[in-house]
Order: sequence, then structure tokens, then C-alpha cells
Amino acid sequence: MCLLCDDEKNYAAYMSYLDAMERAGQVADPDKAMDMLLDELQKADAERLKAKSPFICDPIEND
Repeated sequence: MCLLCDDEKNYAAYMSYLDAMERAGQVADPDKAMDMLLDELQKADAERLKAKSPFICDPIEND
């Protein structure tokens, strides 16, 4: 499944970027929008990992 189809939040961020570009009178570049989205996701992951304590363990999933 693609990055946008998998998460509504990602899709909304992508569409918001494209809409903002069009409202500003600029040509919206879908590839540039995707790069922006990936950069934002990487920043969010880095912040989440930085704020995570090394002494707290995530539960183990036993399937």
C-alpha cells in the first residue's frame, strides 16, 4: 500500500501542501510535495524517538 493510502494524516498533509501552492498561484509539483511529506515524517519520527526514554519498553506482540 502506498504511503498516502495507508495514513489519512499523510494524505491530508499532502493535499494541504498542494492546495496551498495552488492558492499562492504557483504550479503544484506532486514530486516536490511528496519530498516535503517524507521530510516531515522523518522529522516527526526523530522527535518521537528523541523524546522516548530508553528505560521504557514497548509491549511485545505475541501473535
